[in-house]
Amino acid sequence: MKTHRHSAIRELLATASVSNQDDLRRKLATKGFHVTQATLSRDIRDLKLMKGPTGYALPASVDEDDDMPLIEDLLENFGLEVRRAQNLLVLLTTTGGAQPVAAGLDYEEWIEVVGTIAGDNTVLIICADNAQAETVATRMEAYIA
Repeated sequence: MKTHRHSAIRELLATASVSNQDDLRRKLATKGFHVTQATLSRDIRDLKLMKGPTGYALPASVDEDDDMPLIEDLLENFGLEVRRAQNLLVLLTTTGGAQPVAAGLDYEEWIEVVGTIAGDNTVLIICADNAQAETVATRMEAYIA
C-alpha cells in the first residue's frame, strides 16, 4: 500500500500543483488513499519532498542511499527561536520551515520528545515533563545559534 501511495504522490506532484499537506491529503483521497497527517508527514520525509513558495516538489535527483538531513542542519537553516511553556516547546522557523524540522525531529526519535505538530512557521514540541522540555530546548538553542 505504501509503495502505491508513494507512486500516487509522485504522479500528483508531476501533474498538479500541491500547495500544502492538506491539499496533498485531499488529492490523495480522490485517488482512493485516505491517510492521516502523521502518515503523510512520513511519506513527505520518505520521498524527500521539498517545499518551496509554490508548494511541494519532488527532489531534483533521488538517491535512496541519502539520509534525511541532520536535525542540526535543519535547525541551523530554519530555526529562529525556541519558547518554552512548561513541558511544551514552541519552535519558530522561517516560513515553510516548520514541516521539515518537525519531520526531522520525528525522525531523530529523541527520547524526550513525545510528539510534534507543525504549521508553516511554527512547531509545537511536546515533552513528557518540564525537565525534558528544558533539555530539548537547550539542545535546539545550541543548533539555532
